[in-house]
Amino acid sequence: MKPSYVVSHPGILGGKPVIRGTRIAVSTIVDLAAAGMAVKEISKEYPSLTKEAIQAALFYAAERVNHETIRPILNKDGSLSFPQL
Repeated sequence: MKPSYVVSHPGILGGKPVIRGTRIAVSTIVDLAAAGMAVKEISKEYPSLTKEAIQAALFYAAERVNHETIRPILNKDGSLSFPQL
């Protein structure tokens, strides 16, 4: 099994997931992709990132969202609401 591109360590960016060997957070890559930047543009902005590393970051973020559990909040009136982002 090949080592993961995404790692987390308490001493690096407070434990946020980053690309191995960098201080580039997965959230930074997701933000850039969400803003419309293509993989080539992201790797041009961050030359230490390979196409595979960028794809791994996006896959990591997708997996986290896919396995996220959102629990409703029971309001005082008995109705349910969901947390807003």
